[in-house]
Amino acid sequence: MNTRIALPLAVLLAMTSMQARAIEPLDTFSARIGGYITEFDTEVRADGETESGTRIDLQRDLGLDESNTVAVVGVTWRPFDNHEFGLSYYQDDASASRTTNRSITFEDTTFEAQSTLRAEVDLDAYDLYYVWWGVNNDRWALGPRVGLVWYRMNLELSLQVDAQGNRIDGAIREDVDADLPAPSIGGSWRWAPLDDWRFSADVGYFSADIDNIDADITFGRLGVEWFPWERAGLSLDYTVRRIEADSRRDDFIGNLDFTDSGIRLGAVYRF
Repeated sequence: MNTRIALPLAVLLAMTSMQARAIEPLDTFSARIGGYITEFDTEVRADGETESGTRIDLQRDLGLDESNTVAVVGVTWRPFDNHEFGLSYYQDDASASRTTNRSITFEDTTFEAQSTLRAEVDLDAYDLYYVWWGVNNDRWALGPRVGLVWYRMNLELSLQVDAQGNRIDGAIREDVDADLPAPSIGGSWRWAPLDDWRFSADVGYFSADIDNIDADITFGRLGVEWFPWERAGLSLDYTVRRIEADSRRDDFIGNLDFTDSGIRLGAVYRF
């Protein structure tokens, strides 16, 4: 091939290849795995049949650690140009023992002051969402978002030593095993100002009394992604979700004031 033709052609192909690697605001599919540095600020009141439970701060009253690092996995799928679905999951647990400085009524049992209690909490979170990208162009996208986080929580208190110093070793215990749906309605935004960087934000709010749960839910997320390779990169975001709910369901009668927040760092595969 003539050199005068080959050289410009090679440059053109290289430029085309570089342009093809430019990140788009939206993916057809993505999968991510990473770590979630969680911060849980939780107060709960479990009334039981007596409807006279004590409001408990899980960290201050029971010694449960508010911070943890857990694994999180997620996928997104955009089967049509303007319709995107997402799903992620993580699991967290904590346990601690503490001598209480006040009496605590949990469900239908009162644990006297100066008793030693063991607390165990397990949390599973399933996060689903749908976005209709009403504005979708080469560099940014914007649209309404509907989300639902389904929390499955188990909290157990067991008496280890009573107020008189007698060992009980968990023979007296109460637990709450509840499902807590947390819907939100808001918006999503994506922006790809540079070839290998992408920024994103999601917000949502919901307030309603549904299925015997009267809840106020606030949600926000801000993130950045870096793609040094065409289909693989890294993501960093900060997420916060606050739920204040009164529940009258069979599995949980009481109140929950729950803030789930933290930083997520992960690896992303996309196309």
